[in-house]
Parts: sequence; C-alpha cells; structure tokens
Amino acid sequence: MTNIIGYLRPDFNGQNIQPQFDQLKASGVSKIVQEKTAGTKRNRPQLDKLIMEVQAGDTVVATSLYRIADNSKHLLEIIESLNAAGASLKIIDNGIDTSTAHGDVIRMLLGAIADFERQVVRERQAIGIARAKQAGRYKGRKPTAMAKTDEVLALNTQGLTRQKIADQLGIGVASVYRILKKNTKPRKTRKKAQNKAVDKPKRIERKPAREADTEQLSFF
Repeated sequence: MTNIIGYLRPDFNGQNIQPQFDQLKASGVSKIVQEKTAGTKRNRPQLDKLIMEVQAGDTVVATSLYRIADNSKHLLEIIESLNAAGASLKIIDNGIDTSTAHGDVIRMLLGAIADFERQVVRERQAIGIARAKQAGRYKGRKPTAMAKTDEVLALNTQGLTRQKIADQLGIGVASVYRILKKNTKPRKTRKKAQNKAVDKPKRIERKPAREADTEQLSFF
C-alpha cells in the first residue's frame, strides 16, 4: 500500500503553521510529519526518519522547496534518497512532482544548479583570498596534522594511546598512526648465532718428498 506523507516545518519566527497544514490536507496526504523546531539541514530528525522509512510507491509532499530543503544541493540529496527507495517528492507551490515523466529532467536541472552554486562559492573564495593576499592578511591554510609531528612523537614516548594523542592534539587518529609509522624506525631482527661452529677444512701437512740421490755409482 502506497502512502502520501506530508512534511511540515515551522518558521524560525514561529509563525502560524495552519496554512501549511491546510495545504497538505487539501493535497490528499494520509499523515503529516512535523518538525518541532525550524531546524537546519543538520538538525531535521523527522525528515531524516521519514526518508529512512519511506517505501516504494510512497510520495512525500511539502508546501514549498523552502520547507523541505536549505538549498539546491540539499534538495537534490533528498530527491536522490527518495528515488533510491522508490519514492517520490511533490512540491505544491512549484508544481514539482518527481514521479512524472519530468522527474529525470528535474534531477538533471537540480544537479546542474548545485554544480553552478559550488563553482560560484569557489570563485568567491578565490577572490577573497586574492584580496586578502594583496592586503597582507592572508595566512594560508591551517597547519595539517603533519605539522604536529613533534608533539605526536613526544606524547607517544609518554605512553599515551593513539586515540588519546589524537584527542589531545585535535587531529584524527589515522593521522597519528601515519605520523608514527613514518617516523618510527623498524626494529632490526638479530640473527641467532649458530650453535655449531663451522668446521674449517683441516690442513693436511704433506711430508716433503725424498730428494733423489744426486750421486750415482760409477762402475768405471
């Protein structure tokens, strides 16, 4: 059995949610999932739960794009997650319905918009860095974990675990392992001394050959 599930999110200023409720009911939803607070992309527990529980054929309905997503990238993530579960998304105000033949076109368009927004952000960052360099305010990227190699090695000699070193220095435990692996010399394995002495070949002393008699008997 397929379900039509409405998603309702209140405003930050606490405006009346009744208009959203009425729109969702008029669209034929069987139930409404409501966030307790306005929330953000990282704090929408009801939306996360809804996406995890939808089944094939279900439709999630929201009154507007603003109610369900923070930006085009977030919206694309929601659509892809619902699509993977066999569900669809419907936006009342914009007339968007990913279950129709135009659903693929909508996903392609949103993907292009999300890529465009990423490029704009990167360009703005590059402009900001260039201006900061000209003004002498650019400090560059924050030092990586490798910049804390000496501190990692010092704490390691104190007997701290890898995880405690990472927590104390504010770096990842994987970085701690890489630093220690790179800066710790491998132990050399000593060869066990052979118990049996190698028998040297005995030197055979040869007796000097008897010299032939130089004098011969003369019979004349």
